[in-house]
Amino acid sequence: MEDEKIIDLYWARQENAIMETDKKYGNYCRSISLHILKNQEDTEECVNDTWLRAWDTMPPKRPDFLAAFLGKITRNLSISRYRMTHAQKRGSGEVDLLLMELEECLPSAKSVEEEIEGKETVAAINRFLYQIDEESRNIFVRRYFYVDSIKEIANRFDVSESKVKSQLFRIRNRLKDHLEKEGVVL
Repeated sequence: MEDEKIIDLYWARQENAIMETDKKYGNYCRSISLHILKNQEDTEECVNDTWLRAWDTMPPKRPDFLAAFLGKITRNLSISRYRMTHAQKRGSGEVDLLLMELEECLPSAKSVEEEIEGKETVAAINRFLYQIDEESRNIFVRRYFYVDSIKEIANRFDVSESKVKSQLFRIRNRLKDHLEKEGVVL
């Protein structure tokens, strides 16, 4: 079923919207969640929570790109669950590692100075990503959005793991410089 028709089902409050969403995007959302959580049961709960969040969000929101909309919900729910279940075990997993990697070039979230700053930061990051070459952008997104391991990225792009590591290091440094020039407080 096409995305527009699935979204129309949500807007019409028809329960088969969830079934159609799971049929089309279930594996995609499970993949995102499983990369973060590394646990099948937690993954299933996050995906089910994604469907509930989509149900609660549509209407009034009508996403332009359903896959990205669902992927973002799944990712955020999975990271929240990961943080909750690993609160006492900091520094032990892939998610902690990648968050530490990005820590140096992203602003601190300690002060809640509104979503406006967050949206400005997201816009600045997006501008940066559109300035870099496609391979670098894809590697960055695979690592920091989809939470792919270095090995998975290397296999996907048919490059060495050391190349992926060094490329990510350079991208993070360039991102940090870009954000500083944009006036984002790090």
